[in-house]
Amino acid sequence: MPVKIAIPEPTSGDPEYNGKSLPPYLAALEAAGATPVVVSLHDSPDRVARLLSEVHGILLPGSRYDVDPRRFGEDPIPECGEADPGRTAVDELLLQDAFNLHKPILGICHGTQGLNVWRSGSLVQDLKTQVNHSPGRQVVEAHPVKIAEGSRLASLLSSGELANTKVNSSHHQAIRSPGDNLLVTAVSPGDGVIEAVELKSASHFVVAVQWHPERTYSQSAFSRAIFAAFVAEAEGWKPRSIGDSLGEPA
Repeated sequence: MPVKIAIPEPTSGDPEYNGKSLPPYLAALEAAGATPVVVSLHDSPDRVARLLSEVHGILLPGSRYDVDPRRFGEDPIPECGEADPGRTAVDELLLQDAFNLHKPILGICHGTQGLNVWRSGSLVQDLKTQVNHSPGRQVVEAHPVKIAEGSRLASLLSSGELANTKVNSSHHQAIRSPGDNLLVTAVSPGDGVIEAVELKSASHFVVAVQWHPERTYSQSAFSRAIFAAFVAEAEGWKPRSIGDSLGEPA
């Protein structure tokens, strides 16, 4: 039986961006052995629910839109970009399903930020730091990241790689305060910006990174390992009762 991963369209209102950004996610999932199931942001909730009944995990991709600051109790500042309510609505359906049933989750960039806010965390609306977090899509190693020992991400690297890991970067927002039961597992050492979070649960794979491993899948063993670990978790996924799937430590 093929491993199916649900991935929402990156935006509800920019087909050109979707056409450019979605293929690398699909290619990475397929290379890791999974079958992507693209969720239209214009589908009805019933249609989304039917799709989710057939998938084993969810990937929340990046977007050119920002998370609405009103969702974490702040008014938008001038530097904050437009929100995408259609993407938000579908992400919330996917997250609820995944947390209810313990389906593995991989969040990337905007997907990481949306997950964090859904878990009652907050964001920095616009980064002002000496580290350039938006150097462009073609920069493969934009800045180093310090990965927490004992984390799921650390398990994908050798001890030598832990001290010398660099990632790409394409964002102007970031996590300010982690959401419920989300542990900070990577930071940018130059400015302390949070670069990854993981759910505090040994039994539920929830990993969310601020960078874009789908863009460096062919160049980076770390990127390939992230997708491989996610797909492996999806392969082993078995439904759990809702009462056992609230995200507490396990």
